[in-house]
Amino acid sequence: MTDARMLIDGALVEATGGATFDNVNPATEEVIGQLPSASHDDMARAVAAARRAFDTTDWSTNHAFRRECLLQLQAAIESEQEEFRAELVAEVGCPVLLTYGPQLDAPLREALTWPAEQIESFPWRRSIGPKDAMGVGYQTEREVWKEAAGVVGVIVPWNFPMEITLNKIGPVLAMGNTCVLKPAPDTSATACRLARLAAEKTDIPPGVLNVVPSADHLVGEVLSTSPDVDMVAFTGSTATGQRIMEAGAPTLKRTFLELGGKSVNLYLDDADLSGLAMAVSSCMHGGQGCAIASRIVVPRSRYDEAVDLVMSGFDGWTYGDPTDPANLQGPQVSKRQQERVLGYIETGRTEGARLVTGGGVPAHLDRGFYVEPTLFADVDNSMTIAQEEIFGPVLVMIAHDGDDDAVRIANDSPYGLSGMITSGDLERAKALAARIRTGTLGINGGVWYGADAPFGGYKGSGIGRQCGIEGLEIFTETKTVGWPAN
Repeated sequence: MTDARMLIDGALVEATGGATFDNVNPATEEVIGQLPSASHDDMARAVAAARRAFDTTDWSTNHAFRRECLLQLQAAIESEQEEFRAELVAEVGCPVLLTYGPQLDAPLREALTWPAEQIESFPWRRSIGPKDAMGVGYQTEREVWKEAAGVVGVIVPWNFPMEITLNKIGPVLAMGNTCVLKPAPDTSATACRLARLAAEKTDIPPGVLNVVPSADHLVGEVLSTSPDVDMVAFTGSTATGQRIMEAGAPTLKRTFLELGGKSVNLYLDDADLSGLAMAVSSCMHGGQGCAIASRIVVPRSRYDEAVDLVMSGFDGWTYGDPTDPANLQGPQVSKRQQERVLGYIETGRTEGARLVTGGGVPAHLDRGFYVEPTLFADVDNSMTIAQEEIFGPVLVMIAHDGDDDAVRIANDSPYGLSGMITSGDLERAKALAARIRTGTLGINGGVWYGADAPFGGYKGSGIGRQCGIEGLEIFTETKTVGWPAN
């Protein structure tokens, strides 16, 4: 890790007073570098810079220039793609194999380029036709204009720091907004690298993109409370999302919130159950994914068979050192997160779920914040481990008694982010998908992900959508204009 500085108003700077915090490798527990720890004053300076850049430059209206800058940033990231890869493995603890997919390469293919290419084709202005609006014989031409929302505060979590950051700042900047990015303290090194590349290898004007890491979570509250910030885009826990809404209420802050999940992996009674051997893949990256389908809901008539099939996948599952391509599960991101997951496992035992496998700290790994891949059976959907987001390698198995009961269980959750349905009848699966209140669903192994695909949730899983046309529109304001018809 080199040149770990913040980006404020176009300059790479240290935090006030030179304050730093340790960047810890969760697989080895070793300190791998120091990161700048911004103060409230640092964040306020970044907000002021973003405000000035939005109000006094043509960034919000110069479509061609924005496209050019985003493509410059794309090229800059690609020039250090392997450095990003190594850094992600080191600071996130994500398995290296995942960096060739969702952790890095997959979003890098389109998270910046797709929004950049949409700038010119986006319907910035559309006619809604002439009308005698008041019924007095006076015809008026009318248009609807889409304009940049303004200054957007972006707060990202630690589990997929590059994927989420790129899928945030791509649409934010493409739509003409200025941005203040607050990365998670556990995984800020990649954000600092991004900041340096933006400063040194792009023409992004000063203040348009600011990157402000801090060990103090409360520094991010400046983005929610400042009247100079027009909108906050946040990915993280539901509890934090609620606090952001509360903090932003006095200034009527617009929010985009992509929050937690407790997604269902639903098998109908006509399904080929052999795919259940792959259910263990939800332990990938230590189960640290908001869209992971950790509730396995299977027909009661085939329950024992289903448990055996899931267990067969666990038997062949390898985990440990994230630098080893054979491992798809690495450590939890921190000691605190490890202890949190172990606490949920103990709660599952206490509430009467049957621990099939796992449940502790791996004996063969003497360093790192690891948790064994864990499977609970005989779980009632009312149990804590079925209702709350664990964010760890913990799967729960629940029996259903037919389609209606399956839908009931799927919807009996405070969340509604994602899910999976497997059936021998595609139309039957689609009919059930229409009844499940969740923002995304994969049917029979289908994958919905992409920069062009809206992502977000129902209920406690958030407000708004990231990516897709909906993910562009959310970062705009709407203005309706009328003038006398000829």
